[in-house]
Amino acid sequence: MAELAAVSVRTLHHYDEIGLVQSSARTSAGYRAYSAGDVERLREVLAFRRLGFGLREIADLVDDPATDAVARLHRLRGLLVEQRDRTAAMVTAIDKELEERAMGIRTAPEDQLKLFGAQLYEAIGSAYPATRRTEPRIAARIREALGDARTVLNVGAGTGSYEPSDREVTAVEPSAVMRAQRPAGAAPCVAASAERLPFADQSFDAAMAVSTVHHWPDPIAGLREMRRVARRVVVFTYDASTTGWLQRFWLTRDYLPEFADLLADWPSLADMARAIGGRAEPVLIPWDCADGFFEAHWRRPEAYLDEHVRRAVSVWTRVGPEAEQRAVNMLRTDLVSGRWAERNRDLVALDAAELGLRLLVA
Repeated sequence: MAELAAVSVRTLHHYDEIGLVQSSARTSAGYRAYSAGDVERLREVLAFRRLGFGLREIADLVDDPATDAVARLHRLRGLLVEQRDRTAAMVTAIDKELEERAMGIRTAPEDQLKLFGAQLYEAIGSAYPATRRTEPRIAARIREALGDARTVLNVGAGTGSYEPSDREVTAVEPSAVMRAQRPAGAAPCVAASAERLPFADQSFDAAMAVSTVHHWPDPIAGLREMRRVARRVVVFTYDASTTGWLQRFWLTRDYLPEFADLLADWPSLADMARAIGGRAEPVLIPWDCADGFFEAHWRRPEAYLDEHVRRAVSVWTRVGPEAEQRAVNMLRTDLVSGRWAERNRDLVALDAAELGLRLLVA
């Protein structure tokens, strides 16, 4: 095992002793015997370790009840691709600086630091079509709905998109994988579920939830919890209760009808609004939406052919690889033939589309 994994026997012993990767059995001579499941766990541990995660963080990641092996593999792949693309971008930037220096041009100090700072992503943004970034126009709607709230609870916070920087924010996120990706300086994050918020009644001025309710085992219970702990509630979600809702979006209408199965038990918009005692407001999606959620590329169909775009959206994983590949192949064929353009010619003139996204405000 040590030879196959390229680690020392001492490392395997240590992982066993701390409960990170324990062998399932022992031979009669006392040697550790690893099952296929043990090997899979070790592979995950070593992958996260080589990405720079600490052993305690890795334990939380691989034991996270909110994810399975497939979900962790997708996350690992995403992190590795991100690391690869970041490295490639830095190499490109360094090559550019070397060329400039060969011509006697000296790069400014602030530009040198941009290689390692957040602005690197601005320089290579086209390489990250799948990243889930804050869409400023949607963020403005959320900030407006939060009103004068100073203390805000972000439920199902993920990596922290849409968290207002001018408020005192506390985040709640059950997934260790997502918590591990929150950037430095992000709001403190509590490991908890929406259905069991570990806070007293009316602890916050407002509670918010953005593109997360569909991941909750019991959405209504989670919404009622938000109402319990906060005086104001703001939820960005989806309406699947309107007649003909599956026909609103060409992707679900023509290529991915399996989307309907994902929301078969989804509560109605009226039930969700009732759970928080609030109202629902439509949210139009701008054609150049920066946040790569499922409907974001409604006027940019080619984006859905990019695997990175799809991997950033849980829908594609949940419908399964066969449905995904069939939808992608059909869309590619229709884009080449011009059939998609003919079917959706009215979309070109739209700057924003109504595709069922809603803001619940109470």
